[in-house]
Amino acid sequence: MPKHRKLPPFFLSALLITTIFTLFILYSPNPLNPISKRDLHQTLALLHPPNSSFHGDDDDDILSCDLFKGEWMPDPQGSLYTNSSCSTIPTSKNCFRHGRKDKEFLNWRWKPHDCVLPRFDPQIFLEFVRGKKLAFIGDSVARNHMESLLCLLSKKARLIVTKIPKTGIGYVHGEERVINGSSSGVFDLHLHKVDEKWSKDLPAILYHHLGRTLVFPNNLCVYCDTPNVTDFGVGVALGMAFRSALNHINRCENCRVRVTLVRTISPAHFEDGTWDSGGRCNRTRPLSEIEINLTSDEWGVRSLQMEEIEKANVHGRKKGKKFATLDVTRAMLMRPDGHPGEFWGNKWMKGYNDCVHWCMLGPIDVWNDFLTAVLRTEA
Repeated sequence: MPKHRKLPPFFLSALLITTIFTLFILYSPNPLNPISKRDLHQTLALLHPPNSSFHGDDDDDILSCDLFKGEWMPDPQGSLYTNSSCSTIPTSKNCFRHGRKDKEFLNWRWKPHDCVLPRFDPQIFLEFVRGKKLAFIGDSVARNHMESLLCLLSKKARLIVTKIPKTGIGYVHGEERVINGSSSGVFDLHLHKVDEKWSKDLPAILYHHLGRTLVFPNNLCVYCDTPNVTDFGVGVALGMAFRSALNHINRCENCRVRVTLVRTISPAHFEDGTWDSGGRCNRTRPLSEIEINLTSDEWGVRSLQMEEIEKANVHGRKKGKKFATLDVTRAMLMRPDGHPGEFWGNKWMKGYNDCVHWCMLGPIDVWNDFLTAVLRTEA
């Protein structure tokens, strides 16, 4: 990548790293007692009688099952919503509106090897988060996840109050260098210092794209080609940034955080080139487990995330803080068919394909199946 090449805003998140992380922070101004298992079963039984599609799932199976190892199975039932029934789908994710014709990519469902992943149920989800707050902290893919959740809730939730900032916030402090009065696209990052825009709201409730030239203390950088400056790779930067953000949550004395869920990296699927050299994603079916690359850089980022989450958990347990994972990387590595590709409707960037974000409706909806299941285990 050229030294100081400025990237279009969309593709700042379209590089390898894509998503830094998403934190889901559940807390209540007046902390509620945890949901008892008996209450949970009563709620599930009430909402899902024996003849429902939910029947056969057992809460003990979910507790002991690795939800994130499995395969995509044919599913004629499809999604809970359509691109016309949900009014909040952003135009860039509404793939059918922009001419996508194939619909087979909608009829697949994630099946863990050792259990059944329950379908998202708006009523159950709203019951879990009643009296609490849910924060999505991350980049445009985290926003994509939130938009999916809003659509899945749209038939049950008559009023949803949400704050969607137009610009992202960083979980570590960064300052863009200004050269001759103009933005340079080069950022100085202070990995030991969390971003105040996020941290000041944490007791009451980040992201920085690591896809452009970043300069760190001690003469280190990422994506640079500067003499006497060490380019130490984005993995090291990610590890340091995660550590700073998760440590801040652990140190926050005024944060009544029930659980922090960290979503692992969401993979991009550019083929036959990169985002700016004709890369595309025009597959129409999922891949199998044996077809995905578990030695890729993206899988390496996922492994790094898992290490930092475990470290945070070790320290958090001493303070009553809990960290859990939405490990979506493996499942989404199998879904090169789920991106908007050319069907994202950006008239200013014709010829570029979006192989980073996810069509709505589409595979990203499974993230909310995962979210509900993990909340059940953490409840």
